[in-house]
Parts: sequence; structure tokens; C-alpha cells
Amino acid sequence: MPHTDTPGTEAAPASRLRWWTELPLILLVYACYSAGRLLARGDVSGAVDNGLTILRFEKALYLNFEHPLNRLFTREAWIGIPADFWYASLHYLVTPAVLVWLFRSRAVRYRAARTWLMTSTLIGLIGFTLLPTCPPRLLDASHGFVDTMAQYSSYGWWGGAASAPRGMGNMTNQYAAMPSLHVGWSLWCGVMLWRFGGTRLTKVAAVAYPLITTIVVMGTANHYFLDAVAGAAVMGAGLLLAPLVMRTADRVKARFVRPAPVAAGAPAGLAADLPATSPAGSAAASPAAGSSIVSAGCQTSAGERIPRQRESRLGAGAEPGASPKDAGDGAPAAAR
Repeated sequence: MPHTDTPGTEAAPASRLRWWTELPLILLVYACYSAGRLLARGDVSGAVDNGLTILRFEKALYLNFEHPLNRLFTREAWIGIPADFWYASLHYLVTPAVLVWLFRSRAVRYRAARTWLMTSTLIGLIGFTLLPTCPPRLLDASHGFVDTMAQYSSYGWWGGAASAPRGMGNMTNQYAAMPSLHVGWSLWCGVMLWRFGGTRLTKVAAVAYPLITTIVVMGTANHYFLDAVAGAAVMGAGLLLAPLVMRTADRVKARFVRPAPVAAGAPAGLAADLPATSPAGSAAASPAAGSSIVSAGCQTSAGERIPRQRESRLGAGAEPGASPKDAGDGAPAAAR
């Protein structure tokens, strides 16, 4: 019987993904992303001009939500300090945790989710390269922003260089504000929790996490509102491109990695049941048309359509290999 997939479900991957291959792949992509951010440092004056352009555009459209949020975070330490911890840590904790959770409990969905995240991250890297942008906290004080990470640095491990630990500010690109992957990654986490969480708590977390992250990146003066919008747009582009990326990866793998051959001692019935597109299935279909077909212990010659048809023609006590005439002229005809 041909197998058909139930609508709305995804077939399991042909080969099970292993953590010892997944972990190096994720670390490699993140290392390329981090190195690309450092190499994408553009001219500081150009980055400041881009930041001011975004700010003027937001003011013209009354979208500059950063100012009131930043004043609130600066004035109320009980809001600003937790927000700084949120910005400095959850970006690097929640996303890997959701990846591990998907790998362990939603293996069928994991590959598509991981590909979506990685594709979006690389698109974001292109944005950092093409549009270096000064964050609000690095603009001149006359623009009304306060760097809350610097203001509350005595409460955490970070210094004046965003969320980088003290003394390591030169290892991060502070002019990579557009797009905001803090928002993009949190949106990815929210979608995964909403789709596959299954409990009311995970549904609440799915909505709260990206929403609070968006407020935090603006209130700490690390991103403009349009940076957050661009982060969401990058995730949308990654979602659309992920199927193409997976198909391309499958073609490359099929070209350079050959499937394992079927063991020589495998039962004949196993080879006959393989799909015609597999090597063993093609070999099973290649014998001459006149050869007998073995199925479920019944021997059927060419031209005979019903299993055991030959046995029904044999007389009582006749040998299985004897022809019908050897059973005797007086043998009764086989029942149809």
C-alpha cells in the first residue's frame, strides 16, 4: 500500500540529526556572525548620520518611543537595572535553550526551525555591513538619551560598551544597531513556544518575551524603534528563504554523500518492498520478465495473476515442481 502523509504533518528527516554534528554547526554560524560584526565596522561619522536619519524619520512619523522609555529607565532604577540584565543576558540564554528543547522534544520540527534562525542571522549580518548605525546611547547628549548600561554598570558585569564585559568593549561592534537581532531572536523564540509549547504558561511566555525585549532594547537606548521593526522583517525574510536553503543543502548532500548500500544477505522480500527510486528497489525490478516473482512464500510464474494459482491446478499428492499434466488426466480440475 502506498504511504501518504497526513495533511498538516511533516515527515521525519531521512537521517536523524545528532548533537555532535549540530553543536559545531551552530557554533560555526555564530562565530561567523560575531566575526562578521567586527569586520563590518564602518565609518563612525557615517554610522552617526544613519542613526540621526532614523531618529528624524521616527519623529516625523511620531514613532520615537525610545525617548519616554529611556527617561523612565533612567529615572526608575528598579526598572532600569532588571532591564539591563535582561538585555545583557537573555539574548544568549533563551535562544540556545529553545534550540535544545526543540532538538530533544520536537526533533521533526527542529531542522526547519534551526535553518530559519540561522538564515535570518546571516541576513542580519548583511544589514550590519550595509547600514552601520549608531545606537541612541552613543549619540550626543543633546539628543536626550542616557546610556543605562553605563549608568547601572556597577550592578552588572558590563561596562560602557553595551552588554560586553568590562575590558572587552573592543571585541564588539557598537555600531551594529540595524537590525535588532535581540528583537529578531526573541520573536523566533516566541513563535517556537507558541506553536510547540502546548501549555498556557508557554503561550504567555511566547507573547511576553519578544514584547518585553522590544521595550528593553529601546528603554536602554540600544536600539531605535525602527531597528526592532527591521529585526522582525529579517526574521520574516529568513522564514521565506529557509525552505530554499534546506532544499539546496539536501541537493549538496545528495551529490557528495552516497547512501549506504543494502546488505548482501538481506531477505528478498525486503528488497522487493523498497521504493523503486532506491538502489535496491531498482535492482529488484531489473530481472527478465520471464523470471518468477517471490511474494509471501507463493511462487507465481509470468502470466499468472493470482498467488497459489499453480498449486490449485496440481492434483492431490503431486510434487510442487510437477507440471499439471503429470498429475494425471483424470485429476479433477482446480476450482476457480
